[in-house]
Amino acid sequence: MPVDDILLDAEERMEKSVGVLGNSLRALRTGRASPALVEHIRVDYYGTPTPLRQIANIGTPEPQLIVIRPFDPGSLKAIEKAIQQSDIGINPQSDGKFIRLVIPPMSEERRRQLATQVKHMGEEAKVAIRNVRRDANKAIEQAQKDGLISEDEMYRAKEDVQELTKQYEGKVDELVKAKTEEVMTV
Repeated sequence: MPVDDILLDAEERMEKSVGVLGNSLRALRTGRASPALVEHIRVDYYGTPTPLRQIANIGTPEPQLIVIRPFDPGSLKAIEKAIQQSDIGINPQSDGKFIRLVIPPMSEERRRQLATQVKHMGEEAKVAIRNVRRDANKAIEQAQKDGLISEDEMYRAKEDVQELTKQYEGKVDELVKAKTEEVMTV
């Protein structure tokens, strides 16, 4: 496998690791309402588990309120049940046409717990990136053993992989820092 292909594969996999972290952080509850908090919830819609965002409009008219308007009014009870069974810890309030979710303010202790959770998620993403680095280095070493590249090319390629690793770890650090600040501000 040529060095360029190994580097490209490593970069794609590192990018996916950062993307997974970004999606996980979006769904994490902060002090303000966000559609990302509920859009991933699966609703039993006529026997099929369906993401909430596919069967309803989700809006945030106020900083502490999420409003869910189902496209099909008959699915209101199923949406309400799915929200109650989810792990977001908010009870839905229904008026027959749409559902309101009032986001309560978080305590300082809860904010610290979430900040710790964000850091842990960031470390998991960095571990995934380092695993990609390890796999890429093994592939480079194997290419050198197979005689596809010279020893100098192997060392240059390993340096390139290390640069990629630093770059994507930096992106993880930026995401973690931004989300921690968002969680800790009132």
